[in-house]
Amino acid sequence: MTDALYDRIRSAWQGRVSGCQLGKPVELLSMREGRGALSDYLEQAGALPLRDYVPLVPDTTVARHFPQCCRGQFDRAEADDDLNYSVLALVMLEDHGVDLSTADVARAWLRHLPGGIVFTAERRALVTLLEKSSYGFTAGSPAGFDLAECADNEFNDWIGAQIRADVYGWVNPGRPERAAELARRDAELSHRAEGVYGAMAVAAIGAAIPAAGDLFDAVEAGLGVLPDASDCAEAMRLGMALARAGDGPDEIHHRYCELSPVHTVNNLALVVWGLLNGADDFTTAIGDTVAAGWDTDCNGATVGALWGLTGRGIPPQWTEPWNGRIEVNLAGMGELHLDDLVERTVAVIERMG
Repeated sequence: MTDALYDRIRSAWQGRVSGCQLGKPVELLSMREGRGALSDYLEQAGALPLRDYVPLVPDTTVARHFPQCCRGQFDRAEADDDLNYSVLALVMLEDHGVDLSTADVARAWLRHLPGGIVFTAERRALVTLLEKSSYGFTAGSPAGFDLAECADNEFNDWIGAQIRADVYGWVNPGRPERAAELARRDAELSHRAEGVYGAMAVAAIGAAIPAAGDLFDAVEAGLGVLPDASDCAEAMRLGMALARAGDGPDEIHHRYCELSPVHTVNNLALVVWGLLNGADDFTTAIGDTVAAGWDTDCNGATVGALWGLTGRGIPPQWTEPWNGRIEVNLAGMGELHLDDLVERTVAVIERMG
């Protein structure tokens, strides 16, 4: 294990956890009441620009739903599906490495995902698995059941697969195509088309960062694994153009105002914009991404992890409040520790070669 590899993976985990924890308390506010309500809350809290964890304002949506995620209210990272899926991806890679298949993902879901912690496309796919699969699997899929049916759901182009993809990039430094392929196999259990492309892009960007000249080059590598005419590719190009011009995310909100707040395409545009807009500063990257709205915890987590892969280190103001303690609610798991997750991730990288 090299010190550089260890530090890079540690920062990726730290960035993902910190970005998720930053976005989590305002997630419902942003998705249900909109970007204007989010901005109003942050202004009321004296937190614009957003450069630290979200303050708690009494008698608000945030106070009613997520007070434990606000600044000064936590000493560990609260459980979240964005963190559950990262840990689950690590478990699956420990078991299967580069041979991970969609059927392996299905088995892992049945074994580890309680129904109450999955949403939209993942919930529909899990319900299909529970209803149609028998005990045990054949080599390719559940006996007598085509896994592709799991992706026959109305949410299969939403953000779920994109938030499951990070770790596939981390464990494939310099190999964006292999990272994208693993992300595709995972994503196709529940998603299709743009829902899959978002996952592939995030994994490829993460894999490219350690060998890229800069973050713009890494995003270009992510573009390289997508169909050029896909909506995700267009969204990534928009995010890049706005960041290069020094513009804010208003054009992204205008372009995609008709999409669900948890669609893949609009949130991918924000991820690319936020990462590149804050290329020189972690705090700016996750702060401006979360303040831009839509799926705030997902986007904060993804941008935080990708930025962490640069190896430049995460500021202690973001890591000290949660003390290396990460709560997950996967079956058989509870509180995990940062150091253990880092060591396990590095071990997967070394085994995969």
